[in-house]
Amino acid sequence: MVSIIIAEKPDACKNIAKALSDGKFKKIKSSYGVEYYRFKRNGKEHIVIPAVGHLFNLKQTVKGSRYPVFDVDWFPSYKVNKRSEFSKKYFKTIEEIVKQFNGKNVEYISACDYDNEGSLIAANILRFICKVEKAKRMKFSTLAKPDLVKAYESMSPHLDWENIECGETRHILDFYWGINTSRALIHAVKKHSSRFAILSAGRVQGPTLCLLAKREKDIQKFKPKPYWQIEAEIKIGKGKFVANFEKDKIWKKKEAEKIAKSSSVKEGVIIKIQRRVQTQSPPAPFNITSLQTEAYRLFGFSPQQTLNIAQSLYENAYISYPRTSSEKLPPQIDYVGILKAISSVPGYSKICEEIMKGELKPREGKKTDPAHEAIHPTVEVPDLKKLTPQQRKIYDLVCRRFLACFGKAAKRESMKIVIDLGGNKYSLSGRRTIEEGWIKYYGRYAKFDEIILPNVKEGQKIKVVKIRILDKETQPPQRYSQASIIKEMEKRGLGTRATRAAILQTLYDRGYITGKSIRVTPLGMKIAETLRKYVPELVDEKLTRKFEKEIEMIFEGKIKKEKVINDAKRHLVKIFKEFSKKEKVIGKSLEGAIIDSQEDANYLGKCSCNGDLKKMFSVRTKKYFVGCSNYPKCKTGYPLPHGAKIERTDKVCEKCNTPIIMVRRKGKRPFRMCLDTNCETKKDWGSDKKKK
Repeated sequence: MVSIIIAEKPDACKNIAKALSDGKFKKIKSSYGVEYYRFKRNGKEHIVIPAVGHLFNLKQTVKGSRYPVFDVDWFPSYKVNKRSEFSKKYFKTIEEIVKQFNGKNVEYISACDYDNEGSLIAANILRFICKVEKAKRMKFSTLAKPDLVKAYESMSPHLDWENIECGETRHILDFYWGINTSRALIHAVKKHSSRFAILSAGRVQGPTLCLLAKREKDIQKFKPKPYWQIEAEIKIGKGKFVANFEKDKIWKKKEAEKIAKSSSVKEGVIIKIQRRVQTQSPPAPFNITSLQTEAYRLFGFSPQQTLNIAQSLYENAYISYPRTSSEKLPPQIDYVGILKAISSVPGYSKICEEIMKGELKPREGKKTDPAHEAIHPTVEVPDLKKLTPQQRKIYDLVCRRFLACFGKAAKRESMKIVIDLGGNKYSLSGRRTIEEGWIKYYGRYAKFDEIILPNVKEGQKIKVVKIRILDKETQPPQRYSQASIIKEMEKRGLGTRATRAAILQTLYDRGYITGKSIRVTPLGMKIAETLRKYVPELVDEKLTRKFEKEIEMIFEGKIKKEKVINDAKRHLVKIFKEFSKKEKVIGKSLEGAIIDSQEDANYLGKCSCNGDLKKMFSVRTKKYFVGCSNYPKCKTGYPLPHGAKIERTDKVCEKCNTPIIMVRRKGKRPFRMCLDTNCETKKDWGSDKKKK
């Protein structure tokens, strides 16, 4: 018998082969250039072959651009989308190996990630390439050797159909929403406006855009209201401090002036001292949302960037599976083994020794995940020099959070001094750490204000240096950051832990939102406003949550996949019947925003003739170039790098005075350049093939 093990990615494939063969495996290259592995275990032949994520995607099976359409099926990814061409060699490699063992006694094992996506990846490979319905299933949360060996020895005799059906249902629902909404919007614009544009709004994308648009509207509608604050600069001993008047906001200036005048005394009196010691428990272990939030706070990493980095660390066996919602660290993960392993990493040894002297009982949060524990380091320790700077940051953050979970509670003291200044109460607040506890383990990531106040007594007189009145205004609601919107999506049940970052990235890619502090573009605002006005059910949070809940119920065995899909069809038929009635008004409503958006995207800066330099397309050369809006009077023009995304920077070159653009090519580092090809800033570009 031959066991064929299917891994989700090439790195995972190698880790599985190393773990199950004790490093005694044979590396083979397929005729398509893909590496796979062969070894013997317990006298049985094993082959581990990699996928590269989804090798199959949904595609419409009937021709036409009508909507709604529900005739879809699975096709090889490389045939569905040109951007998935890279997956062809992996598809063909699996096909080649399956043919090689045709007619022999073969057992198949799914060793893809244990979640909806991983299980579906393996199931489609088994169904459509291997032509089998039955296979065994390895379940693991890390790619470290002990976990993989355990997963192999205790593998399930059958596939995890609950995960597979959840994954398939989610893909089908997302496809139904995505293709039909996009078609309806494109059709409305093409038929009833003077422009053409590719627009989209998915099952989760639409409600998320509306959520962001509501915040944007609240900011736009906001009218600031003036108020005043009073602060007193005081002297205690040799130190100067700032005390604040007891009322945070004073709405009348005359009242503020009156209080300030009566507070302008030479000396004040301390009338009350309040001390309070607070116990702060260690933080809960990371799940993917809290890791994304913390990485954004500390490093400015976008949620998608954090997920990608964490995934790369997982695939190299350094951390556990990152796409988890769990805040639990069960004893089965082997606390001692992990602590001993990471104690070899510089900076952790003393902490690990200290932790292992006490009771190994980590602080846990409330959130659970049926498939995986919280994110934690594994017994496989990386050579930090071989990690990228970004990987080192995320690895260190995961390790220190794991260590902090075993720490004792910290103790922080808050101190409030109340001062009487001419019959008015002012307060001075301080905070300090009196017992570090877990804070010492979390290190530089535990950021607390340390404001140390001097020792004083009630009745003590203090010198008043100055009284100040501060003119202020109320502030609009804060914009969502990339981290806070992910948190809000989780709270509202929009998307899943694995998809939220990608949904947010799609909104950026479509030009609906921009900036780290998220601003909704005029186009994004118009789409949200139009859909909410004319087809509100299409962007209804409740409907999105309903289907997310039903997908969870499929996993729990409480509802059938077919029922959820048929229910979705009924809703969409109703929604798009309403859409088609209002197609004309929707197209007209979006026209202005599309024109403005396209004009803005093509504008690169000012010409020397004061015209607008714009990105244009040549029908003759089939290439983009830069031309002036005052053509033919002004014949200024510049070539543009082809095969790249061009963005304006709103900056001008100091040497040639032409606009500076950002050039982005997939898989390459972006760079900036001015438009003038003869500019002296490009004198050394002849040997630089990438920029050339």
